[in-house]
Amino acid sequence: MKSILCEHKPSPMKLEVLGVYDWPIWTKEPSTFPWHYERQETCYFLRGKVIVTPEAGGEPQEFRRGDLVTFPAGLSCTWEVVEAVEKHYDLS
Repeated sequence: MKSILCEHKPSPMKLEVLGVYDWPIWTKEPSTFPWHYERQETCYFLRGKVIVTPEAGGEPQEFRRGDLVTFPAGLSCTWEVVEAVEKHYDLS
């Protein structure tokens, strides 16, 4: 199974090297929806709280402000936006 990688509170230097603050911003109000990643996505949460549950029996994972998360290409999951989200994202 493809795993989601999360780094809690990465260093400001790492964020600068990745160019996180130059990435586009995505926002979403509280909601639940299915999602499939065609490409790998790396994102940095500025605010909010989400629970992402991979299909095929994956464990739910919670992400919030300060998390740098990489979702692998090919991942199908359900997003539950618990608190309105704002995140920078980069597709590769």
